[in-house]
Amino acid sequence: MPADRPSFVARRERASAALRTRGLAALLLAPGSDLAYLSGYRMFGSERLTCLVLTAEGDATLVVPVLESPRAKAAAPDLAQRTWSETDDPYALVASIVRGRGDVAVADQMWALFVLRLQRALPDRSFGLASTLTRELRMRKDAYEREALRAVAEAADQAYEKIRERPFAGRREREIASELAGYLREAGHDEVTFTIVASGPNGASPHHETGDRRIAEGDTVVLDFGGTREWYCSDITRTVHVGRPDAETLRVHDAVRRAQEAGYAAAREGASAQSVDVASRKVIADAGFGEYFIHRTGHGIGLDGHEHPYLVSGNEERLEPGMAFSIEPGVYLPGRFGVRIEDIAIIGDDGAVVPLNRADHALAIVH
Repeated sequence: MPADRPSFVARRERASAALRTRGLAALLLAPGSDLAYLSGYRMFGSERLTCLVLTAEGDATLVVPVLESPRAKAAAPDLAQRTWSETDDPYALVASIVRGRGDVAVADQMWALFVLRLQRALPDRSFGLASTLTRELRMRKDAYEREALRAVAEAADQAYEKIRERPFAGRREREIASELAGYLREAGHDEVTFTIVASGPNGASPHHETGDRRIAEGDTVVLDFGGTREWYCSDITRTVHVGRPDAETLRVHDAVRRAQEAGYAAAREGASAQSVDVASRKVIADAGFGEYFIHRTGHGIGLDGHEHPYLVSGNEERLEPGMAFSIEPGVYLPGRFGVRIEDIAIIGDDGAVVPLNRADHALAIVH
């Protein structure tokens, strides 16, 4: 049975309590995932200020351009609004709502244009990052979020199963990417965010920009793709080979596969985020490819494709039930090829790690 939709009122109550604990007066959120998490309203950013003002006293007000008001009301009917017209000063309007004592926290991705003008409107208050507060709320996924992440991961798995049955040799990377995007949508994605198809030497660039290179017999191809379904993100990577792979390709893929398994073994309630990175990295180093594993082992995921917690050396944060993250070791041999295997996983209520992606991890042979 699908989980009930989240209570945005309850989320805002928790956020207000966090403001009081930290001695802050208000949270100021521009369009983005924090605003969506606390209101149920997601919109594009524009030069017109939209700002959710959440005070320590628990009052929540959406300052919104009058032309956007109907859409905002439809998405968040329980949220009070203060609208502004083209000749009004929305920054003064925000400042008039922030009455309590203390500083303010603003959305991490709020445009500098807005931050500077809000600072002028609130000259006696210091500005900090909203993520110091919202990360604690968003890292531990509730039942609705867990189900949303499971469903979007399953849809990504389905897309992979279809694309690996398609011909690769002689086709351009962007052709494969286009088909892959179509399969993601067929499987239920609302949006396709990225489709990396990195063939041959392009696979040595972890975030290769899919291009016009023709895929050839003997190529290793890294497929990294994802998107959103009901706002929640997918992100999966598998590596395939066109025709029969040589011994070195098999050796690299085996090292990466074992590194991911080591990451899974380390990921559990109470373990540090960095311990997952250490476990995966050791396997690749022991295989002789340590210098070619050039990124962290994982990142959190939810409303954003990359969010807390980050599985990286130096992050001693402890994993807890509800935390969702990628486990994605890789090896990148410059000028030759790359291999990455990525799943999304979550810490369950019993403290054990649960994979959300279940597509075959083997080096698939394509033609």
